[in-house]
Amino acid sequence: MANLNDIRRDFGLSHLEESDLARDPIQQFELWIQEAIQSNVKDPNGMALATADAKGRVSVRMMLLKYFDQNGFVFFTNYESLKGRMVAENPHASLLFWWPDFERQVRVEGLIEKLDQKHSDEYFNERLFESNIAALLSKQSRVLSDKQAFIDEVEQARKEFHSKPILRPDYWGGYILKPHYFEFWQGGTQRLHDRLVYQMKNDRWSITRLYP
Repeated sequence: MANLNDIRRDFGLSHLEESDLARDPIQQFELWIQEAIQSNVKDPNGMALATADAKGRVSVRMMLLKYFDQNGFVFFTNYESLKGRMVAENPHASLLFWWPDFERQVRVEGLIEKLDQKHSDEYFNERLFESNIAALLSKQSRVLSDKQAFIDEVEQARKEFHSKPILRPDYWGGYILKPHYFEFWQGGTQRLHDRLVYQMKNDRWSITRLYP
């Protein structure tokens, strides 16, 4: 068995004080993700999405955040995938963003809803041709018994839709996570990390500090 005990590093690039934070967590998130984007961090919009079914069984996977605003965080996927089936049973979910170059992570908790059809159509029509072919044909999270047959199907679809538009299938579209909890984490020396939490109380965001 591999010994991972010696894989460690100390943090301490920066500190995070209450006075550093924007009063609104969406604004604070925008500051951090913009810093990551401007520094050419790889996949700055990469996020782990954790969902659970009605029995509390949890699943997590990496996703790409497509956009966000005061309403919440938006991503797109197959509604019939495992994540889609879980969200249909249990809308509670969590996102995790991790930017190791900055020794920062952000946790977001909230409720997931389907995005309206208009926005799903608009995003689908902006996507690359190859991405929409995959969205049209992939039975995401289902067993694929013959990979070559699927590749052949994709190639046939490329030819079929080369000169005509691909319409968004009903089983594919957007979700929005509407947050009620944020945790901003900044790595600190000697494991004295800064953890500052926003929670919605009485229609206002409150800020508290957690032990590292």
